[in-house]
Order: sequence, then C-alpha cells, then structure tokens
Amino acid sequence: MVEKEESVISEEEAAQYDRQIRLWGLDAQKRLRGSRVLLVGMKGLGAEVAKNLILAGVKALTMLDHEQITEEVTRSQFLIPVDSSEKNRAHASLERAQYLNPMVEVKADNENVENKSDDFFLQFDAVCLTCCSRDLMIKIDQLCHKHQIKFFAGDVFGYHGFTFADLGVEHEFVEEKPKMVKPSQEISDGPEAKKPKIDPNETMMVKKVLISSFCQLKDALENLLKRTPNDYFLLQVLLKFRTDKGRDPLPECFPEDSELLLQIRNDVLDSQGLSSDLLPDDFVSWCFSEMAPVCAVVGGVLGQEIVKALSQRDAPHRNFFFFDGIKGSGVVDCLGVK
Repeated sequence: MVEKEESVISEEEAAQYDRQIRLWGLDAQKRLRGSRVLLVGMKGLGAEVAKNLILAGVKALTMLDHEQITEEVTRSQFLIPVDSSEKNRAHASLERAQYLNPMVEVKADNENVENKSDDFFLQFDAVCLTCCSRDLMIKIDQLCHKHQIKFFAGDVFGYHGFTFADLGVEHEFVEEKPKMVKPSQEISDGPEAKKPKIDPNETMMVKKVLISSFCQLKDALENLLKRTPNDYFLLQVLLKFRTDKGRDPLPECFPEDSELLLQIRNDVLDSQGLSSDLLPDDFVSWCFSEMAPVCAVVGGVLGQEIVKALSQRDAPHRNFFFFDGIKGSGVVDCLGVK
C-alpha cells in the first residue's frame, strides 16, 4: 500500500475544483488530490478514463501502453492528434491529456505492462487495466489485492462494455443521507405521529465500511451464481478470443473472427452445461472495434468508480458493470462474492 502524504489544497486548486468540492466535500477532494493512478491501455476507453481522472484532479496519472497507433484506434481515441500515425499510443496522448488540467502530473510510459516488475505497481493507489489479457488482469489484481491497492479493469467490444472493481478486504466511505427528525414532544396524535420523519431540507454524512464485499477477478470469473447475466458469458467469450488470438476481433477479419467467436461461445457455454441459445448467433455482429459512444458511457462509469474509491465518497459498484449499447442500458452485478 502506498504511503499517503498529507495533501493540501492551494487557493488556485480550490478555485479550479470549486464545483467538485461543493459536490463531494473538501476532505474527499484532498484524498483524490493525494492519489496516484496507473492506467494501462490508451485506446478509446483508456482516453475516456484518463480524461475523467485528470479533470477530477488526481495527483498523478501514468498512461502505460506499448502499442502503436492504428487507423481503427483513431476512430474512438480523441486524445491522439490526427497526424500521429505510427506513434506510440501513450506518448501521442500525452500533450492533450496534460492540457486538460495542468495541475495534474500526467506521464506516458511506452513499456509493455507484462515486463513491469511487481514493485512498479506498488507506487500507485489505484491500478486500472484495459486492453489486457485475462491472465494478466488476474495476476495484477492478485498483487493489488495483497498490497491493498484498488484494482479496476474494463474493456469495450463494439456495442458492449464492462468494468470490474476489487477494492480489497476493507473499503471505507461516507454517504450523504436525508436527516431524520424526531417529532416534537408535544405531538401525541397516535403512534405514526411519534415516528421520526425525513427532513427533505437537511442531510447528514454517514460513515460505512465494506468488509469482505469484494472478491478478486479470478474468483469472479470462475464462481457462477444462479442468476448470472448473459453479458457475463459474452465477456468470457471475448476474453477467450483475446487469449487465443492475442488481439480483439477485427472488422477486416470479420468472416474468420466471427466463426471463431461462435466456436468459443459453444465451448464456453457447453463447459457450463448451458445452451448456445443463451448468446444467439447475431452477437458476433455487435462486438467488433470500440464504439466511441460506448467508450464514453463505460469510461464515464469506470472513471467515476475510481474517483469514488479514491475519494472515499459514496457507495462503490460491487463488482461488475455491464453495458449493452444495443439496448442502451447497463446493469451492476455482484459476482463471485460468497
């Protein structure tokens, strides 16, 4: 776990973050201002998460990505200038990211995350992975869980997206609740009149602690519940595709990639004793490339969850969020927690 230094909000920062301080309080902004975040993967989703964290006012953000820019990436990645072809994705995103908020220390790292030592991750308060393999996500989550570093993961596949959070064994936060007002002693018009009432004009801060409410990603991907959403199985199929091919489905490879996706679907569902009808054949038409609007929605949710966790303000998602861009709806589901 990172040793926290005392965070002080300067007058300039107080003016910059005035709206946020009014929204979630000075203490929450101080905790956020003292936090260092690692963001892996600078495609469309990574750009959305980076934007949200930088504007929120974290202390420092490191964007880590060893891949080069492709034409496909530029369709959803707004931090990359048009003339940046054949450049590294993280470095090409740096200038615009820094411009969003000069008060945040933004760095670009073009090394492969798989080559980083365990000590590298220990300098951060939160780690967020995108574009990573299933095995790598599990490995880094286990490291973060052991050292009480908040772990997040997310990806967008066409019209579908997901986020995952592991905030460790214990997570503390405060929540704003309506204030209960005791009735006047003079009132004696029956039992109902004597019950406490909610005052719509007053609120109070309630401190809460979540203990053993989060599981590691490995458990969440292995322990099924009776009512598991279909998006969970779609995620399993897409992560298996990424493992087998070393990439995500590509539009230019649609015929062969579609065939492989259908085969993986059959294998994944059959291994669970489930019918392939759970994911109809047409699912392959909706999971190619990153759709910019889906990145905006999923990146907004993922960025906000990181902000909530670091600022210790408001209840976090436990533990998956699935977004279906076709239906235009999302669902939070707690999977793998016993």
